[in-house]
Amino acid sequence: MFHKNDLIIIGGGPAGISAAIWAKRLGLNHVLLESNEELGGQLLSINNKIVDYPGIVSDNGPSLKKQMTHHAQSLGCVIYTGISIKGIDLENRTLHTHSDTYSFRSLIIATGSSPKKLKIPGEQEMIDSNEVYSATRDRGKFNGKNVAVIGGGDRAFEGALLLAEAGASVQLMHRSSSFKARKEFRDPVFAHPSIEVLTDTVITKIQGTDYKQLSYIKKQSTYETCVDGLFIRIGVEPNTEHFIESLESDPEGYLICDKTGQTSFPYVFAAGDVCTRPLLSSISSAAGQGMTAVKRLSLFLENEN
Repeated sequence: MFHKNDLIIIGGGPAGISAAIWAKRLGLNHVLLESNEELGGQLLSINNKIVDYPGIVSDNGPSLKKQMTHHAQSLGCVIYTGISIKGIDLENRTLHTHSDTYSFRSLIIATGSSPKKLKIPGEQEMIDSNEVYSATRDRGKFNGKNVAVIGGGDRAFEGALLLAEAGASVQLMHRSSSFKARKEFRDPVFAHPSIEVLTDTVITKIQGTDYKQLSYIKKQSTYETCVDGLFIRIGVEPNTEHFIESLESDPEGYLICDKTGQTSFPYVFAAGDVCTRPLLSSISSAAGQGMTAVKRLSLFLENEN
């Protein structure tokens, strides 16, 4: 089936939902395409209380996602979930899914980011087996058990501290001897008696029953350790695989755009984590960028007529 739209929004996280709401308000013929079966993006993996989104305090990400989704649906935003993109031709303004073809006058890329992977043997098998945990949600499961946390940033340190305070024995492993984590996370982690910090440590393999055996290299020697849970917290990377060859991006794959979200194509905009590094990323900024992109491109579409 062939569809014609003023605007296609790719991605159903806070940036995409905000863009859809503003597209509806401004009378743009739009559609939001989300690859997952439900909206929310990274909200679905936030298990702690959200207290920094102005006007709304939510118990967790799924709770805020429910409110955002209801808002968009109540306005009549056009949203399709479970849609995988097969290809995009930015020059000819066409997008192909497995069953449909869309033409668009403008495009907003709000595909967000995903957790970085170690890219070592056994990792994908562990993920496919759903041996993936949240330090906030699952910390009670590891009381009296051994766990490993991989990473050197805020999320790794915060997760290690949550697990240790819940009664776990934690090995915090990091490939370097320096850390990106803020001081307020570093100090309590280094002082905690149940946390062992291993620097200059590179994980090489995940194996064993339930993926509990780790191989790692430290000071050119290979070691093995057994854990009851593994938490990989090495940062995120933007979901730009469909656009990296067509649009300007930085060395890490983040799309380069101006302050309104306009990319190297005048009718293609970006919003949210796909163009914002983690240090400056937030739910609030993503929603604001979605709004800004729609307002700016609505003027572009008026001038294009």
